Amino acid sequence: MALIIRSSSIHAAGCYTTAPIRKGTLVLEYTGRRISKKYADEKYKNYPVTYLFGIRKGETVIDGHGMAMFLNHCCSPNCETEEMDDGRVWIKAIRAIDAGEELTYDYYLYDGGDDESLCNCGAKRCRGTMYSPEEIKRRKQLAKRAKERAKKAVNRKKQAAKSRKKTGTQ
Repeated sequence: MALIIRSSSIHAAGCYTTAPIRKGTLVLEYTGRRISKKYADEKYKNYPVTYLFGIRKGETVIDGHGMAMFLNHCCSPNCETEEMDDGRVWIKAIRAIDAGEELTYDYYLYDGGDDESLCNCGAKRCRGTMYSPEEIKRRKQLAKRAKERAKKAVNRKKQAAKSRKKTGTQ
């Protein structure tokens, strides 16, 4: 199997296969230096693009280096990642992939700043974001709670103003 990097309609550059790949094939390993999540957060605080891959429940991060860092996110991917017992991460074909196809996997992002991490995959059932469905739900709940707190704060201010008006105090 031969892989090449070339322009992608999803995001800048992508990784493509020049030969068919069978379902279940381990396509390539996500390689790079292992660092702590804390160190990665500090190191890449002001970087808009990173190639970080969280392993071991997010405690450790692979600082991506190699071809796997060129696999773009897709909400309807042809590959998935598989973390092995030894901490290595492999990209695995989840369906037959034709020669010339771009290799993709669902990033299922689970943390990040205030960015939306917009998705440009163009899939029919695109979520519009690279965040996982669980993270989308969590963010919606947080936004809902923040909106409720803001509404309560406004109501308290209105009540206080009414109370001052009744008593004639400023």
